Amino acid sequence: MESYEFLAGSYDELTYDVGYSAWADYIEAHFRKRGLPGNTVLDLACGTGSLTRELALRGYEMIGVDRSPEMLAEAAEKNRDVSGIPPIFLCQSMEKLDLYGTIDACVCCLDSVNYVTDPKKLQKAFARVYLFLMPGGLFLFDVNTPEKLQGLDGQVFLDETEDTYCVWRTEYAKRSRLCSYFMDIFRLDGETGLWERGEELHQERAYSPQELTRFLQQAGFCDIHQYGNRKMRPPKPGEDRIFFTARKDPRMTTQV
Repeated sequence: MESYEFLAGSYDELTYDVGYSAWADYIEAHFRKRGLPGNTVLDLACGTGSLTRELALRGYEMIGVDRSPEMLAEAAEKNRDVSGIPPIFLCQSMEKLDLYGTIDACVCCLDSVNYVTDPKKLQKAFARVYLFLMPGGLFLFDVNTPEKLQGLDGQVFLDETEDTYCVWRTEYAKRSRLCSYFMDIFRLDGETGLWERGEELHQERAYSPQELTRFLQQAGFCDIHQYGNRKMRPPKPGEDRIFFTARKDPRMTTQV
């Protein structure tokens, strides 16, 4: 089963504690620090659109992109009542990003970059983001560190709500640098009262900060910075998650 095909219907319940408002606060802090050429923001790998909605409610013109049609269906429903300009949702993979015009910022959150397990595809994704950014535009993303993913090897986790039960175990392969999440998901059907079972495999690749910096530079980005986990300071040793910001040179021209 494709990743998120079954999980999409229970994703919000299982991630109720993410705190999207705090994520949006952190993103806006970077927007204010760096300045944006405009107000259009791409939420890349937007999932069920919770962060998209949070930023839309703050006045940004949002575009949500995700490769999972099931997750996008949830996102579209969630954002139906957003006032002003409603978010646009597109079903695309990162490396094939194709927008109708330019954007002023791109955010890619909750370790979505790690889910691009082919380095060549990630390089293409960075190049596509760069292409559609306005000069001076900002790219912000976060990643799970290699140390965190390595430390998950052999772990078993349980997430449970009133009508959803998810057990997942992890394996880390040093040679491929892939962390695999094997998920068994049980969901209660409200109409029949019966439990449904789904199985999914999710994988994340461990990218070093040096690799990611090189990929950004190859795509053309400048003014590249690293930050601690939702902090406005450089990462400290041992932090599980780090953030990157990068800009498109304000002197560049954009042709889309």
